[in-house]
This record gives sequence, structure tokens and C-alpha cells, in this order.
Amino acid sequence: MTFEVSELQLTIDKAGKVYHSRRGKVWALRNFSLEVRPGVLGLLGPNGAGKTTLMNIIATITRATEGAVTWNGADLQRDPDAVRAVLGYLPQDFGVYPNLNAVEFLEYFAAVKGLDAASARRRIDELLQLVNLTDVRKRPLGGFSGGMRQRIGIAQALLNDPQLLIVDEPTAGLDPEERVRFRNLLSDLSGDRIVILSTHIVSDVEATATEIALISGGTLVAHAPPEDLLRAAEGRVWEWVVPSAELSAAKQLYLISGTVRRADGVHVRLLAESAPAGAVPVAATLEDAYLHCLSTHRAHLAEARA
Repeated sequence: MTFEVSELQLTIDKAGKVYHSRRGKVWALRNFSLEVRPGVLGLLGPNGAGKTTLMNIIATITRATEGAVTWNGADLQRDPDAVRAVLGYLPQDFGVYPNLNAVEFLEYFAAVKGLDAASARRRIDELLQLVNLTDVRKRPLGGFSGGMRQRIGIAQALLNDPQLLIVDEPTAGLDPEERVRFRNLLSDLSGDRIVILSTHIVSDVEATATEIALISGGTLVAHAPPEDLLRAAEGRVWEWVVPSAELSAAKQLYLISGTVRRADGVHVRLLAESAPAGAVPVAATLEDAYLHCLSTHRAHLAEARA
């Protein structure tokens, strides 16, 4: 008996990944469960949180030590080809062949992905226009800027019109204009496909994500729409003006998300359950919500160990 899947679904069930070192076992990912449906999922967390390990497991580059990952019901440990045919992946360390031009580079990847020559030519023309590289299609990639290389990277990831698109730290090193362009491109690409944006840059997630998964220490801290995370931080964000000489002491007492120096002193943005004397409440940003979730998670871990 066969059935049609009405909506794409990626399910991660208690996945874990352990690495062995001289110091023993190191868990990069532990007991991680998540269900992902069409839209943009922002996978947000500090460097070393386990984001890249999770991406590599989903992309079938590495195998989970425990747990399971399924794509529309197919177990990727037993049947990795179930997702490979519909996967587009832009890894964090994306390299190019510097002597190839943009067209030659994409033709090579189209052949690797099994596209016939005629379909590949049409698709390459479409993608070069989409990522705004048509005018430099014959320039060797060795002369591309960092932003242009990222755009050729997303073009190769889209060659097979993937149902699952994974991009890992895609805006690191880009200038502000290129970062905005890249965010807009990811938003436009979501539609009926699943896009996973893995990053430690909160503003990238804020601009694109329909849902956020917050990861820390290889575990899932929160999974919710951005609005829910913002509501959790409301009433806990304050602005406080302190003299420059007292800034260091304030950092010892409070979780500070930002500072701005002005003529009347340092305007400190902080997170706390109650306001210090003279502080006024301000609306929470996603960065505030991110810091609130992380600090709460770490506090619970500390209590559990005590």
C-alpha cells in the first residue's frame, strides 16, 4: 500500500552524536528531537553548540550515534538516498575551483547531481539571474568576492530545485548589503520547501525565520515561532543609564545585551526579573529573547548539578 505525503516533513528523534578524543567521549549532540515543516527554520545558537553536526547528520554526511532522522517517513540511516535527491546544501566552509568560471562550476555540479545538459543550461541561466551573477558568468571564481562566492554557493545548492535546503552560517564575512540580499533570497525561496538556516547571527534569523530552534551544548533549548520567544522575554528587558565608571560593576550584576554611550552616561540594555533603581522597561528584541532563553537554560542546568 502506498500513500502520498501531503506536506514535507523532516523528523529528528532523540538524535545524538559522540566523538572520541584523548579525554574520552565528547557529545556534540545529545537527545535532540525536532519536527520541521515547510518554511524557514532558524537554527540559532552560539559557536560550538552543535549546529553544524546536526546539519551534517540531516544532509547524510555523517551518521548519528543514536536516535533517528526521517524524511517523509524514510529513515535516513537506512536510506540516505531518500533525501539526497531532493537536498540542497551550502556548508559553512564552501570551497570553489578558482580557475573555473561561474557557468563551468555550475555545469560541473549539475552533472554531479544528474541533470541532463539541456536542463542544466536552462537552470543555470535562471539561477545566475536569481543570485545576480549573470554579468560575471564568465569570470573565474578566483576573482569573486566573498559575497559573490556565497551567491554561487546558493546557486549550486538550488540546481536540483531542492525540497530541503540547508545553509550553514551563510552570511559570515559578508558586508551589510550582501547580507540583506542573501536574507531576502532565503525568504523568497521558502514557499513549499523546507529551508534550514543555521547561524549564530540573531539578525539573520530575525529577518527570515518562520520558526526558531535554539540549540546550546548539543541540546534543544527552545523551538517556537519568533513571536512566542519574544513574549517569553517581555517584562524582563530594561534600559538603565549609568556613569561610565559604574559600567563594569553593572556587568557583574546583570545580563547586559547592549550599551550605547551618550552625553548623560552609558545607556545599558539589560535582562532581569526586576528593574534596578531608575531603569525603565523597553520592548524585547529577538536578541533579548535569545539571551533570555540561554541564560534560563544555563541556570536550570546549574540548579540540576547543585
